[in-house]
Amino acid sequence: MTTSAEPTCVVVMGVSGSGKSTVARMLADRLGRPMAEADEFHPAANIGKMSAGTPLTDADRAPWLAAIRDWITERAAAGESTVVTCSALKRAYRDVLRGADARVRFLHLHGTADVIGERMSHRSGHFMPPSLLRSQFDALEPLTADEDGVAVDVARTPELILEDAVTRLDLAAGHPA
Repeated sequence: MTTSAEPTCVVVMGVSGSGKSTVARMLADRLGRPMAEADEFHPAANIGKMSAGTPLTDADRAPWLAAIRDWITERAAAGESTVVTCSALKRAYRDVLRGADARVRFLHLHGTADVIGERMSHRSGHFMPPSLLRSQFDALEPLTADEDGVAVDVARTPELILEDAVTRLDLAAGHPA
């Protein structure tokens, strides 16, 4: 458990297939923090829509984002810094997450549609079909200069992505950031 005066959550964000789960797990292990997968917070209706190839609306995402925000707050109240995966495609979605009672930082895993589409074509057992990737890129609003976070290119190995993220976010095991 990582404790500090100000618990921090690193939200590993990006479109589906960008490597959020892989990088978040590696980051959580490296920092000794609990991790949550945003997919686990989706209500059944959202999973049904995505499985059927129907993009979610902002209204569909609202309770999902609130549940993730509340998880961050609950862990922070226990003095824990965390790592969570979440597409966080729009600034408004990131604003909801920033409403948690913790410092919320973003690690945007970005890449081209070709690179990410190729990765998606090789994974199995996920409810998000590759056909929805275009809608995610269309909705994506990259981090802006006033948002607490960095963007890292996913065209490298997960290990190199992790090293870049740890360096650029100034993270270290036991470090409060």
